[in-house]
Amino acid sequence: MEKVYPMTLEGKEKLEQELEELKTVKRKEIVERIKIARSFGDLSENSEYESAKDEQAFVEGRITTLENMIRFAQIIDNNNVSKDEVSIGRTVTFIELPDGDEEEYTIVGSAEADPFSGKISNDSPIAKALIGRKLNDTVVISTPGGDMEVRIEKIS
Repeated sequence: MEKVYPMTLEGKEKLEQELEELKTVKRKEIVERIKIARSFGDLSENSEYESAKDEQAFVEGRITTLENMIRFAQIIDNNNVSKDEVSIGRTVTFIELPDGDEEEYTIVGSAEADPFSGKISNDSPIAKALIGRKLNDTVVISTPGGDMEVRIEKIS
């Protein structure tokens, strides 16, 4: 059975844009770099050629990965989920208890997770603990750094 990649429609569109960019722009740039590097002569000691070939391998791997993710994308539809319930595609604001540090995350499929911009994977410990919970629920989240207790303040 193929792996399914849950994601928002926006997440799938971003992957499609990245794929298009890699296929139409990046591939051509790398082929050009390889051509130029070849013109330098001896390929056995040509670091420019090696570097371009490595990048080509990385880009081709990324293209294959993206094609798979897009092919097996499962678009998350929150229309049947109550507005006050945490689910993939929703943004959750919670307060750490007892000190009151507020944190906000959007829960997305692992394919579009980007913790630095506040998008966490549905497979992460935080998301797993929050999914299915409701507004004002107190939740214990088990993290590698220990358990933390939070209260859900807002779901949007």
